[in-house]
Amino acid sequence: MRRTPALLMLALAAALPAALAQTTKWPERPVRIVVPVPPGGSTDRAARMLAARLAAEFGQQFVVDNRPGASGMIGAEIVARASPDGYTVAVVPATFAINAVLYKLPYDPVTGIAPISRIIAGPLVLTVQPSVRAVTLKEFVELARAKPGALTFGSSGAGSNLHLAGELFKQMARLQMIHVPYKGEGPALVDLLGGQIQLMFPGAGTVLPHIKSGKLRGLAVTSEQRSPAMPDLPAISENFPGYAAGFWNGIWAPVGTPRDVVLKLNQATARFLKQPDAQEWLRSEGGEPAHSTPEEFARVIASEIATWSKVVKAGNIKVE
Repeated sequence: MRRTPALLMLALAAALPAALAQTTKWPERPVRIVVPVPPGGSTDRAARMLAARLAAEFGQQFVVDNRPGASGMIGAEIVARASPDGYTVAVVPATFAINAVLYKLPYDPVTGIAPISRIIAGPLVLTVQPSVRAVTLKEFVELARAKPGALTFGSSGAGSNLHLAGELFKQMARLQMIHVPYKGEGPALVDLLGGQIQLMFPGAGTVLPHIKSGKLRGLAVTSEQRSPAMPDLPAISENFPGYAAGFWNGIWAPVGTPRDVVLKLNQATARFLKQPDAQEWLRSEGGEPAHSTPEEFARVIASEIATWSKVVKAGNIKVE
């Protein structure tokens, strides 16, 4: 009996190398990062920068695979249905949570995935054409209330975060404005610059150069507090408490992905966001590092689903 503890110690020592091998062998081959949007946008840039960092850190290729279509649902479903072995992950934009409100998904967007971390988060900007006679948020609200239905706001598409940010503002400020959906943020911005629409809620990184040049006028940001990138612009919540919207992107894996792989990717994402090139990119996008625990990321998704469900119901918003 006295030899039992010693035998147990020997057994544990023998098992230890195998246990370590199980938690350290990933990745042994290239990892695919599915991005459910076309190349060139903020989410795509985030995925490519993160992929380069992960490849350098883990010594394996991390290959970005753009799979756009159906408001990002095609790429997201590819990952949700992938083998949970750590070799397929997704980098998605904020519309991931919105899609759960507008469409019937074949997986649960909170419990049917393995959240890893958000990467970046930032505000949208209530931006108007210079012909709009309002230089403050208060003046704009007064103008819009005086001319119900006269102002048109563009978005990157029906059901996009730009669209729902505008709808939430309409509801909280009690305004009547006409929504004009476009096939992307770029075409909407072109028409805003040309005066075909009067306002929109573009991402900070997209619109900042045009605001600085005087071609457009920023009135407020959609984040809960003022943005470090635009400290002179008030937050909409200063006039309408509780208002909050914005852009973000995050990384997740299929549900059932080994916890140690999730944590490795989470910690590597945190290190990536501390790098000088990542910090420069964050500033150029008008965003902030948004590293979170997997549990915090899951709560963000669930919270946004609850928020946008109310907005969609109140606005009777439907998509084709």
